[in-house]
Amino acid sequence: MSLLSKKPEQIVITGQDLTIESIVGVARQKKEVRLSESARERILKAYQIVKKKTEEKKPVYGITTGFGKLSNIFIDAEQSKNLQKNLIMSHSCGVGKPFEEDVVRSIMLLRANTLAKGYSGVNLKVVETLIEMLNKGVHPVIPEKGSLGASGDLANLAHVALVMIGLGEAEYKGKRYEGAAAMKEAGIETIELEGKDGLGLINGTQIMTALGALRVEEAENLLAIANIAASMTMEALLGLTNALDERIHKVRPHKGQIECAKKMLEILAGSTYVNKAGRVQDAYTLRCVPQVHGASCDAINYVKNVIEIEMNSATDNPLVFPDEGDVISGGNFHGQPLALALDFLGIALSELANISERRIERLVNPQLSGLPPFLAKQSGINSGYMIAQYTAACLVSENKILASPASVDSIPTSANQEDHVSMGAIAARKAGEIVNNLRNVLAIELMCAAQAVEMQPRGKMGKGTAAAYKAIREIIPTLECDRVLYYDINKMSDYLKDGEFVQKVAKALEK
Repeated sequence: MSLLSKKPEQIVITGQDLTIESIVGVARQKKEVRLSESARERILKAYQIVKKKTEEKKPVYGITTGFGKLSNIFIDAEQSKNLQKNLIMSHSCGVGKPFEEDVVRSIMLLRANTLAKGYSGVNLKVVETLIEMLNKGVHPVIPEKGSLGASGDLANLAHVALVMIGLGEAEYKGKRYEGAAAMKEAGIETIELEGKDGLGLINGTQIMTALGALRVEEAENLLAIANIAASMTMEALLGLTNALDERIHKVRPHKGQIECAKKMLEILAGSTYVNKAGRVQDAYTLRCVPQVHGASCDAINYVKNVIEIEMNSATDNPLVFPDEGDVISGGNFHGQPLALALDFLGIALSELANISERRIERLVNPQLSGLPPFLAKQSGINSGYMIAQYTAACLVSENKILASPASVDSIPTSANQEDHVSMGAIAARKAGEIVNNLRNVLAIELMCAAQAVEMQPRGKMGKGTAAAYKAIREIIPTLECDRVLYYDINKMSDYLKDGEFVQKVAKALEK
């Protein structure tokens, strides 16, 4: 078989073993998605239970009753289709700018995966249509605001279902269409909802889970960058590596702290810049990097575990248990586990930005660095990186506002039937803003550290820092005199997005 005839790599969804890596593969690399045979069988089995319950003319939440406070109103089988369609139309209340394409694709994949577990009771055609839309690139326009994080992400997820029934709007091949037109252009049939199909599509935590999964992937990359940036700054300021001694960290054995100290020693291996200053100890922003970065590392790992559990969970209501023939109303749509974790992620990433900005200040402040003011080669006529530090300070200050937890708030809805909500989607969106701010702060630190190293008496950089310096200088030249710096900051920040910078340093450490 020739390379040209090979099918693209597929992600097989079972409802049980989706990973953050596979989400990124579908969201950003456009990998195809296929439903497993076992999932197909489970979906069909649960759907038969829903059909049976509909015909029995007994009250079953969301299937033969209204929704929320209206759950006391019985709906007969003849009205089932109208019930589910009206649910989607009435709940499509999202506002604000649309989510980016990678977020939309993640949302669709996660919704298909939770339906694949076989506890939702939807028609198989619903799941197949969702997957076909993913594979053909029909991306519903989903406004980012409107979710309270319980009963799931209703207002936003309804915009996905709208396109499936030929309403709403969708992006297809770079153009925005009405829902029916987008589906027609892609050769996908719209569907008619029945039973529990509408409720199965919108009642769950896929908005906050999708955002959380992508933010965790970015957070892991930014943590690695933060360790590299701190190592470069340590060289630029002739820092001491005794604070990285493994004996210190083994007697306070937090996993992230131990890993951070070990990684920085690897990055700095062979450096002649460190341990030259003749002082006994460094300021906290150098000496306590393992303690600060390590705590954020442990927080990111905790959040990752919560996200990985959630993305393979059944999160709608009611849930169908085919083996027993039961349909049980509960609260798995409540986003509290995610809300708390995503608030924690925002706090952890804010701290990485906080300490990075303080290292930037040490680099540009001549009273702390012993280097030319603001790392300018002709101070006075040139301002160097003076205002870049202002920008970092602005971003850090904004993060402090964004890191204020959303999960401590709750506003009752649905005539007080839904009287405690998680605000998890707000926590997820805030974490995304903090990710972007942190990336820009680290971009500024890396540029300042590269400039500062050049101003020290020439020496040998560490294995990892030398690779980092080379990568920076391939895109950002030395600041010989003042120039328009926002170009540099944007270029450096964009370069840090996809993991290439971290990979270059990792390769150097393998040699």
